[in-house]
Formats: sequence, C-alpha cells, structure tokens
Amino acid sequence: MKQIPETFSPHQGLLKDKIILVTGATGGFGKAISLACAKHGASVILLAKNIRLTEALYDEIENAGYPKPAIYPMNLEGATEHDYQELAQKIDQEFGRLDGLIHCAAMLGTPTPFEHSDTETWYQVHQVNLHAPYLLTRSTISLLKQSKQASLVFMTDNKKSAYWDAYSVSKQGVVAMTELLAAEFEGSSLHVNCVNPGKTRTALQISAYPAAAGNDLLPLPTDHVNLFLYLMSDVLKENGNCFTT
Repeated sequence: MKQIPETFSPHQGLLKDKIILVTGATGGFGKAISLACAKHGASVILLAKNIRLTEALYDEIENAGYPKPAIYPMNLEGATEHDYQELAQKIDQEFGRLDGLIHCAAMLGTPTPFEHSDTETWYQVHQVNLHAPYLLTRSTISLLKQSKQASLVFMTDNKKSAYWDAYSVSKQGVVAMTELLAAEFEGSSLHVNCVNPGKTRTALQISAYPAAAGNDLLPLPTDHVNLFLYLMSDVLKENGNCFTT
C-alpha cells in the first residue's frame, strides 16, 4: 500500500481548470470527493443514478461559489456500451478533454456461501463494479490522453474473506485492470492508480457490517479527500500503485 507524501497540503487552486468525472457522485465517497475537487478549482462532472440527489449536489457546489459542475444521470447497472460512448461524445463536445476520472460507484450485493450464491446478484455486482469501470474507461481514454496530465483512479476493497463472492472478485478485477492500464501507459501523461481506503463510515460499510462494534468511530469519507486531491493534482508522479490513508 502506498501513501501520499506527508508534505502534501492542498491549496485552494490545486485543481484549477481541471475537468474531473466522478461516478457514484452522490454516494459517501463520491459526494465528498466531488465537493473537494470543486472546492479546489475543478469542474466536476457528476455521474449518478439519483437525479434528485445529483441536482442537490449540483446546487451545493454552485451555491458555494465553486466552478459550475455538470450533471450526467446514468444507472450503471443497466448502462450499455452505447451509453458510455454517448457520454464520451458529450464530454468531448463540451470540454474537449478529461483530466481525471474517479470510479466511486459500487454495489455490495449480499454476502453468502459461494454454493448458494445468486446468479442475478453476481451479474449485477460485476456490471457496476467491474464492467462499468471498464466500459467507461475505454470510452473516455482518448479524452484522458488529451490532457497535459491525466489521472485515472479505481476504488478497490480488501474484502477477500469468505462469503463476499461477487463483490470480492469484482474488486480484485479492478486491481488487475489498474495494473494492466498502468503498465500500458507507463511513461505517458496518464497516471493510473487505485485506492483502498479501508473501513470508512459509508452506507456500503454499514450495510456490510450493520452490527459491528465501532461503526460510529470509523473515519468519514471526508477524512480521505486529501488522498484524492493528490491523485487528481499535477503533483502526482506515481503510476500503478494502490493507495491508502
């Protein structure tokens, strides 16, 4: 696991004029990251399935006086290859490039013994956690290459124990995709890394362990934002690493 430099301290204009796409933008991590990126000067493209929550986040960013964000409603569970291509075309028409892509959207599924696992859940979890990041990344890679320095960030997890079949396999697939892309773009303007934030007080974490002692003491997504600001900034030099806080 890699950590950001202890000397890193984000200044107000750290991400000025950057175009950053965040998936799952209304979730625990997605909202915290979107607000932090906007606060530090980025124009954030908010991709989420809940239009009401996305519009509320849009208003929060705009009312704070941050750069005007963009909204792109999309349900990753049912999105097709064409949907991602259409999204990329609209980003190209509006901005002409993409400086950052952060894959925050995730589906937990239901922990169960492998022999009793549900096929439909397996497909749904992989669609959101693995297929969507693959299709979205592939559709926007040319836009990321247009940036002077671009950053692609995948979110992973360390639930490798029993009963986390679809979730665990999909997240390990994300790590493999990170390593593959990092190797392919080594030495280029595109940096590819992943983040394993550890246990954090999010809806997904509470859903996974609703009765766990100490849930109220877990760090919040906002406690991790400096890591994502570093990964989106021009200070970033690392490629092919898995970061934690």
